[in-house]
Amino acid sequence: MGETANNVPPAASPLLTERELSKLHWRCRRGLLENDLFIEQFFARFEPELNQRHAHGLAVLMDLADNDLLDLLLRRQEPTEALDTPEVHEVLGMLRRSGGTPVLQA
Repeated sequence: MGETANNVPPAASPLLTERELSKLHWRCRRGLLENDLFIEQFFARFEPELNQRHAHGLAVLMDLADNDLLDLLLRRQEPTEALDTPEVHEVLGMLRRSGGTPVLQA
């Protein structure tokens, strides 16, 4: 299934507060450096626009084991069963677009 969550307007879900963002950052800490790089760049690129839908999708992904998450990020696998939701697909697409490589500051 592709990234279908784009059918829902961003305004349909409230943006996260600073406290919610802080909790989300903490929840996203991983033991595998490769995952941390994707997540770090995800926040660097998308933090100002993160909403409740994104937080839910990200929380579901953070319940995965590190290697399972990395397989999704690197497109070795696609979400199935409980992971096959619009929120997960949307956040996974955002994580993949972040690419896990540092954004160079000019």
